[in-house]
Amino acid sequence: MQDVHPFHQVIISLVLGLVVGLQRQWADSPLAGIRTFSLVSIFGTVCALLAEKYGQWIIGAGFLSIGVAIIAGHLQKKLNQALAEHSGLVTELAMFLMYSSGVLVRAGPIWLAATIAGILAVILQAKLELHGLAKRFSDKEIRAIMQFVLISFVIFPVVPNQSFGPFGVLNPHEAWLMVMIIVAISLSGYIIYKFFGEKAGIILGGILGGVISSTATTLSYSKRADELNKSIPSGAIVVLIAWTTVYVRIFLEVVVAAPSFQAIWPPLGGMFLISVLCTFWKWRESESNGEGMPTQSNPAELRTALMFGVLYSIILLAVAYSKTFFGSGGLSVVAVLSGVTDMDAITLSTSRLVEAGKLLPQEGWPIIIIASMSNVFFKGAIAGFIGGRAFFRALFIPWLISLVAGATILLVWWV
Repeated sequence: MQDVHPFHQVIISLVLGLVVGLQRQWADSPLAGIRTFSLVSIFGTVCALLAEKYGQWIIGAGFLSIGVAIIAGHLQKKLNQALAEHSGLVTELAMFLMYSSGVLVRAGPIWLAATIAGILAVILQAKLELHGLAKRFSDKEIRAIMQFVLISFVIFPVVPNQSFGPFGVLNPHEAWLMVMIIVAISLSGYIIYKFFGEKAGIILGGILGGVISSTATTLSYSKRADELNKSIPSGAIVVLIAWTTVYVRIFLEVVVAAPSFQAIWPPLGGMFLISVLCTFWKWRESESNGEGMPTQSNPAELRTALMFGVLYSIILLAVAYSKTFFGSGGLSVVAVLSGVTDMDAITLSTSRLVEAGKLLPQEGWPIIIIASMSNVFFKGAIAGFIGGRAFFRALFIPWLISLVAGATILLVWWV
């Protein structure tokens, strides 16, 4: 890990500790939960950092210290059953960690010692929130998350990193990396949703809906149109915010998958700005009241991840095939069809082809814009057919403006 910055090493150890600790917290482990495992993981990283300056014996001493703390925790439970449910190792481990941070202040870097102390303080303070988070997950959700952790952290590193197939565009390692990116984005929104649930208001509900799935959010509110009644404008604003958030999601995916693909920024920024203005206009027009967020499904389901991987690979082949045999017209057809079903797959596949030099930037960005227009059209159709006339009327003008704006951008930048 010499090529990884110390700060990133600490963050990685924190995340790994949180993942294991989440499962233990959910299972009501009497000895160690989400905070304890996080502190143990960070403590191990700090010991390794100190060992680089003071010798490898520090790693052994740290391991021994953890062992002593575990034994002491078991003895405490045996000797005093009355305190068993309240006893743990958090305070003891926090003391170990702060001692290590104190050594780092002298050994350096001081900023790392301050960072570790800050993370520790937040973890200690967030006891109720972290414990409550674990309890918000069902058995099915925990299993799905752990399945994804297994495939991402254990199997992903050994997946073949070699291109094959027609046009040499299929790469299992890269395809699964794209799956991980999408699930990571969606899962982060889902975890935040678990904190707020149906208490999420209009703005947060729309943002989380866009992060998790704007299509699912549109479908959910369309189904609830009869229930919303006088709150239809509020439901429409949630949907519009979700649609707007999609452009931010596309931007993040492009930045991660193809940092050099900057040709997409101006047209994508234009689409985002138009969507923001339309949403703000509808917000000002209506007297919005708080609207709960509909139930969301877990985006880390293994079946969903695998389906995305297959879809991503199919679109890669379709884009490469269309470019070779049909030119720009073929690419536009692929964009329209794929945008209806999934924006993530067409965005990532196009971005990777541009990054690999198999697709020119000026050929790539129109694909994503056309796909986004197709996606907006499809979601508007959902609102119209399922949500009914009143719900579609609330979305119609922003929906139409978005489509016209997309067509205008294509005419100005592309044609």
